[in-house]
Amino acid sequence: MDGFTGSLDDSMSGASVSDVNDRLSALELRVQQQEDELTVMKAALADVLRRLAASEDSASSATKKQHGGKGGAALREAYSMSCIANGGTSGRKRDSTSVTRKETLSSAAKSGADRKKEVSSQRSPMEEIQENQSPSPSSPHPPQPPQQRPALPSDSSKGPAPPKRGPSVKRSSGMERSQSSTWETSEENRNKLVKAASTSKLLAKVVKTADRHKDPVVSQAKMSTREKNSQAEGNHIKMFMRGRPITMFIPSDVENYDDVRSELPSERLKLEWVYGYRGRDCRANVYLLPTGEIVYFIASVVVLFNYEERTQRHYLGHTDCVKCLAIHPDKIRIATGQIAGVDKDGRALQPNVRVWDSVSLSTLQVVGLGTFERGVGSLAFSKADSGQHLSVIDDCNDHMLTVWDWQKKSKIAEIKTTNEVVLVVEFHPTDPNTIVTCGKSHIFFWTWTGTSLARKQGIFGKYEKPKFVQCLAFLSTGDILTGDSGGVLLVWTRSSAETPTGKGPRAFQISRQVKGHEGSVFCVCEMRSGTLLTGGGKDRRIVLWDHELRAERDIEVPDQYGTIRAVSEGKGDEFLVGTSRNFILRGTFNDGFTVEVQGHTDELWGLAAHPSREMFLTCAQDRLVCIWNSTNHRLQWSRTLEEHGHCADFHPSGTVVAIGTHSGKWYVLDAESTDLVAIHTDGNEQLSVMRFSVDGTLLAVGSHDNFIYLYTVSERGRKYSRYGKCTGHSSYITHLDWSPDNNFIMSNSGDYEILYWDVPNGCKLIRNRSECKDIDWATYTCVLGYHVFGVWPEGSDGTDINALIRSHNRKVIALADDFCKVHLFAYPCSTPKAPSHKYSAHSSHVTNVSFLYNDSHLISTGGKDTSIMQWRLVEKSSLSLTDGLLSNSAPRRVDAIFTPPPPATATSTQEPDPPPTTNGTQEPSPETPPPIELDPPPSELTPPRSESTPPPSDSTVSLKDSLDPSDDTATPSDEGLPPLTPPS
Repeated sequence: MDGFTGSLDDSMSGASVSDVNDRLSALELRVQQQEDELTVMKAALADVLRRLAASEDSASSATKKQHGGKGGAALREAYSMSCIANGGTSGRKRDSTSVTRKETLSSAAKSGADRKKEVSSQRSPMEEIQENQSPSPSSPHPPQPPQQRPALPSDSSKGPAPPKRGPSVKRSSGMERSQSSTWETSEENRNKLVKAASTSKLLAKVVKTADRHKDPVVSQAKMSTREKNSQAEGNHIKMFMRGRPITMFIPSDVENYDDVRSELPSERLKLEWVYGYRGRDCRANVYLLPTGEIVYFIASVVVLFNYEERTQRHYLGHTDCVKCLAIHPDKIRIATGQIAGVDKDGRALQPNVRVWDSVSLSTLQVVGLGTFERGVGSLAFSKADSGQHLSVIDDCNDHMLTVWDWQKKSKIAEIKTTNEVVLVVEFHPTDPNTIVTCGKSHIFFWTWTGTSLARKQGIFGKYEKPKFVQCLAFLSTGDILTGDSGGVLLVWTRSSAETPTGKGPRAFQISRQVKGHEGSVFCVCEMRSGTLLTGGGKDRRIVLWDHELRAERDIEVPDQYGTIRAVSEGKGDEFLVGTSRNFILRGTFNDGFTVEVQGHTDELWGLAAHPSREMFLTCAQDRLVCIWNSTNHRLQWSRTLEEHGHCADFHPSGTVVAIGTHSGKWYVLDAESTDLVAIHTDGNEQLSVMRFSVDGTLLAVGSHDNFIYLYTVSERGRKYSRYGKCTGHSSYITHLDWSPDNNFIMSNSGDYEILYWDVPNGCKLIRNRSECKDIDWATYTCVLGYHVFGVWPEGSDGTDINALIRSHNRKVIALADDFCKVHLFAYPCSTPKAPSHKYSAHSSHVTNVSFLYNDSHLISTGGKDTSIMQWRLVEKSSLSLTDGLLSNSAPRRVDAIFTPPPPATATSTQEPDPPPTTNGTQEPSPETPPPIELDPPPSELTPPRSESTPPPSDSTVSLKDSLDPSDDTATPSDEGLPPLTPPS
């Protein structure tokens, strides 16, 4: 409802609550307003029909069999004039008019038998012509004079109205002024009703006459929402974002926009390296495998890292954050649990446990789909029966404990544990019927018989009850050792006085207490020799205990690494430590610690690739600035700033890097020595983009205060002086790019503006944006523009794309979105619904992407998951002959989505009902090898594929995973391009 009607209804309700006459008057007034609109539209229709007739007569010889001839072009031109303003009208009026057209087209597509709705829906283009042109002098019904109207609110142009009200409520304030009338009596309004009905009949005749001229209007009314939201009109394209029109001018070298096509790029991405580790809020998630690899997780990736060979492999089966990890007694199979998530359409991604093979990286089983509510908090394999069972704690309010025969995917027992936090679940190593859980203020001993679980609570008695029982381990005697938040180690021994028959499980009682640490005992690990390692939280000490629980050795983890979150046994006398600042350390009591894995600890936004070397910089809200070497995958250097870093860019010489922060302050650091070169401040709001010009003589700083600050740069990036300020955006700056000659800047803002700036002439805003349509931008990071608008998904709200970058060779566009995906599009991308390759590894919004200087790799950064992913660009033509043979001899992943795989590549024991969640990996991607024939293991499991000798940094998922329904799996040509892998 428009502002006038809203205020009218308010005044009526204030005068009398339910006065029928007043309500009738209001309805009659609405009818009168519609009559006024029809009168004006009738005049506009007549004018346009005259134009069409003249145009058609003059071009009849050239357009005998074409509707889209000059007559159509004339209507299109008039239509464009009504919808697009090249500086002729104010921005607000342009908003209102364009939104009006969108709504009226929608109404036209949905019109029914109601004559009023039918007439009003067909008036849309004519209404818009009226908005930009004065009525024809020959119009028999001119609009009412302005002096007859009272002052009316004109805010109806500011936002969309409910579609069912019809397009009449969606006019600009100018139209309202020309058509609104004064209050009239009920009798006069009844007369107006009769007049409106007769006018509509006249108009219906005119519309019938115009039927043969209105092909473009009809075709647009029948468009899909997405097509309607991005239409070619003359020399420009228009798309809509949350009802707001965005106009992009077609470059001169595009002769016919109808011939423009967007294809899938021939390049693919292959996950090569993952930087970072999730230690800040997880526990017991670092282990050494018999292969010599350390297994840990970050985001939705489980990483297998060989620190001696400096190689990584990745299990990519999960669709959201991995939260816990358990190793099977055979040390080969691994179970990992994930939290609940939401996909881009708002559908729930169910939490689950995935059991997979650490050699082949194939998924063996997906457990718990539809059972777990919030996420998998902790899990453990049974030990006494060779790992046939799996116990899982759900992170829901009741912290449900479930026991599974994971090979059959069947739930055997389920019970509520407690409303308090449960931190650990473990099977007893020698008693297959005993399960132990502990957490906030409790330890429970469970006896599992058949489908039932019976609980005995641990009684602390004379010992102080801790706030948290943090960890537990089993001694060789069968006793249980717990570590708690008070720094105490307790030994629990099963009472011999109580029998297991009749009255439930035998109780465990405390038999010994040892003070272990200052602060909490956060983790405990039993060594092969039977000795114990414990890790302290507050004191950061790792203590080695002998068989009699006497402290033998201890060592302190340096403060810069944070507190201890995980401890496990390494090779020889080494041990592995995971810390709260996301470090994985390898150390001994004699030699101290070596950093093997490190990463950021807070939300990550800033990313910049070095202009001439295979290095890149990241900065985050943890105030760390890091430069990484993409070749040896090591940290080159890091430095802590006083502020949270948010954006960065290297000077073209590569000698310095500029870093923007959340406070408006920006730093310039020496890229080699990390020395501070300069500090400047622009405004007091967050800086969102730093961008050097191509030759490095200018720096543009985009801020959340809506300004772009320009600096001249000298002395190879070591001296800066303010040059000017670009003023004109109505929202915060999001992205900007330079022209190669430093004369122009293209910028985007938070309210979807595309503006251009003339830098030499005082940083002036270029009003006629069509003048800039042929500029060849040196970089392309703006997310709105003719060359990239096809990357936007259907129904986007304008915030779904966080970053975009064009490769240096101008072949592809990489994109970071809000749905944990990295996309690869072909460049240019100038058609709606452009196809892309999609890749999953992040478990949070992907904040930034950047190509290395030689386009060999793409770097992507995660927000809340704090991860950095390094992807290798794989050319389709560069695949080896063996790759091609493997690809051709095995079913492609897209085929597998729609048809059952042939028996040669999937064994007959394949699960018939794949789980309803996708594996969330590069869907489908080059690192997903096709299924290869494999002898099944001696169990009911059927690994869908295997690799006898997986190559370094291989990323593999199972065929069953590829069958999972997902919006991503139907991406047209992302079928598996396998790495070079000999069939087993």
